[in-house]
Amino acid sequence: MIAILKKELSTQFGSLSAMIIAILFLVIMGLFLWVYPDSSLLENGYASLQSFFDLAPWAFLFLIPAITMRLFSEEKKNGTLEIILTKPVRDWDLILGKFGSVKVILIFTLIPTLFYYLTLIRLGLPQGNIDHGAVWGSYLGLLMLGLSFASIGIFSSSLSSNPIIAFLLSGALSFFFYSGFESISKLPFLSFMDSTLIDFGIRSHYEGISRGVLDTRDLMYFLSLIGLFLYFTKLNLESRKW
Repeated sequence: MIAILKKELSTQFGSLSAMIIAILFLVIMGLFLWVYPDSSLLENGYASLQSFFDLAPWAFLFLIPAITMRLFSEEKKNGTLEIILTKPVRDWDLILGKFGSVKVILIFTLIPTLFYYLTLIRLGLPQGNIDHGAVWGSYLGLLMLGLSFASIGIFSSSLSSNPIIAFLLSGALSFFFYSGFESISKLPFLSFMDSTLIDFGIRSHYEGISRGVLDTRDLMYFLSLIGLFLYFTKLNLESRKW
């Protein structure tokens, strides 16, 4: 697994794709949070990173599929996946190695955003007047959300040899799991089970953690969703061996 992780990180950073995606994310967030008045942190009148945590999931819907779309699809396109699968490398080592590389890139991307947090600590009146629990809870929620999108993206990449198709499929599935269940719950004939449908979606659990209250049910949801799509990826890889 470590060898796969190193290979993927070398590929991502060697091609500068990870750097470009990270910079793009930071530029987009910077514009919305410090330049555009409708979402600027300076216009809130109080020290809060809520604007960042509201916008970041929507940016991840594009950026994470862009990271994951080539992980398996390019291997399939170049014919190297079949070679890897014939070697004494366990499917889980291959999957978790690729998943781990996305996790490293995601953390690498989020670390510079701590500058926003430190800035608001200094700007608060009195200094440091910010809900630290909610901020760290939101960062944990954002990390879990990003890893959920990553597992969906890896599964999507394993389904197609075309990276663009993998990108579109990953984006569509991630969007559905983020807000699709909430939209379905608003249908009149499903009103009797609206709360149940909402609980199937990522957003309600993300918002739960973002309140600074660490509920094990929210963590179990994210871990289950991640495990489910990684397992789907394993099943897909196994089907290619027959």
